[in-house]
Amino acid sequence: MGLFLDYENLAIGARESLGLKSFDFAPIARAMAERGRVVYRRAYADWSGFDEDRRHLTRHQVELVEIPQRMGAARKNAADIKMVVDALELAFERDYVTTFVLCTGDSDFTPLVQKLRELDRRVIGIGVRDSTSNLLPPACDEFLFYDRLEGVEASREASREASRGGGTKSEAPTGDTPSVEDPSLDELVISTLAGMQGSHEDVRASTLKRAILRIDPTFTESDHGFRGFTELLRHLADRRVVELVGAKRDPEVDLVTGDGPAQVAFDLLAAVVADTGGGRKKGVAMSGLKTELRRRDDGFSERALGYSGFLQFCRAAAARDLVAMEWDDKRGDYLLSPSG
Repeated sequence: MGLFLDYENLAIGARESLGLKSFDFAPIARAMAERGRVVYRRAYADWSGFDEDRRHLTRHQVELVEIPQRMGAARKNAADIKMVVDALELAFERDYVTTFVLCTGDSDFTPLVQKLRELDRRVIGIGVRDSTSNLLPPACDEFLFYDRLEGVEASREASREASRGGGTKSEAPTGDTPSVEDPSLDELVISTLAGMQGSHEDVRASTLKRAILRIDPTFTESDHGFRGFTELLRHLADRRVVELVGAKRDPEVDLVTGDGPAQVAFDLLAAVVADTGGGRKKGVAMSGLKTELRRRDDGFSERALGYSGFLQFCRAAAARDLVAMEWDDKRGDYLLSPSG
């Protein structure tokens, strides 16, 4: 895979639309690791205004391409042109790069998408919802909104805490976006599996392990007390964390569809909504629910259940008619109430 990042378009869009204090590339890196091996990463911008961002991207092995923008309007599209030239050059010179990832919401890149698809390349687009042109997503084979990627919600929460004076972690000298605690084994396996199922029909154990190693190259099942990855998966299957189907050596791995940890979490959400919002006409705000769930179950994590964010988890509960959910313009938040 080859990844091209129109940095100013994406970073400025994320800051203005999502309120992020600093742009985090990690959610993009993880989403692509779930889909394949990225061998080419380039970001284009006038880096004079992104000093901390440069260090963050370098840690993610992104090559920075300097495009000066201080020479008047004539230089306005310099980054776009350079990015198009490099993408087409890669397409013609590297046959093994079969997927191109364009991180931008600019409709000017639509002709590039169409040309790459003519060359039999798969194109994945990534953009911020509010700053993405309506013309670009339909042109791509797959389009991901940055807002929905795993890890973005945690960055938004950290930025909100920092703006309220809740801490100074976001000003750490490393220049990296604050990160949540290291994921548990369950969370690593389930979140990776859920991400892969978004772009694969089925996932084999061997394919899942390769994706996990792309996300965390230090991963080894022996650190968790297992002799092999299949043994680890069978342990998770016994606990109803995953389901295994087919061959013993390389079984197909799937998310649990029946009773399991997800159903327990859904039941907990329904109980919390009934207890805290049952007496209110419109229901209880979603923004405070996660804290209450963790008070009752300190091990709760929507990511460990395969959901990229708490909003997605609540929507899944609403789709199962376990709670009712609607947007409230006055509150600027979703309100949840008992179903029925």
